[in-house]
Amino acid sequence: MVTNNVLKRGSIALISGLGGALAIWILAGLTQATELMLLIAPFGASCVLVFALPEAPVAQPKNVIVGHFLSALVGLLTLTVLGNSILAMGIGVGLAIAVMQISRSIHPPAGGNPLLVMAIGAGWQFLVLPILVGSILLVCMGLLYHKLVSKRAYPA
Repeated sequence: MVTNNVLKRGSIALISGLGGALAIWILAGLTQATELMLLIAPFGASCVLVFALPEAPVAQPKNVIVGHFLSALVGLLTLTVLGNSILAMGIGVGLAIAVMQISRSIHPPAGGNPLLVMAIGAGWQFLVLPILVGSILLVCMGLLYHKLVSKRAYPA
């Protein structure tokens, strides 16, 4: 027999999943329509936090936006200074973790940004598109979705 608790968890899970699906669909659609890169893989992981765990400190708007920005910045600086190597990848991720921790803007999905920077050989414009614009859009979608659909508090 299915309990009310299981039904409630299932309902919350579906609402969370729908929020993440809509956010990625919108970012992908905007990317296609404008031919501006607004979507990166780490944003999928950010959706898990923003839509499924909106009360978590790592899901808060500051953490999402600043965490992504600082991690991408660290990745670009590391790529510029050390080039693209396996050592640079490790240093980039390690420094990104440290910088997010020092700035109190830890956002785990952003830890992948230095790897992405090196994988695609990103330039400095990567900080604006997709990082800054994409993460701001993602947070705005989270704010709207939680206010209008999920009725969960975001930001906490």
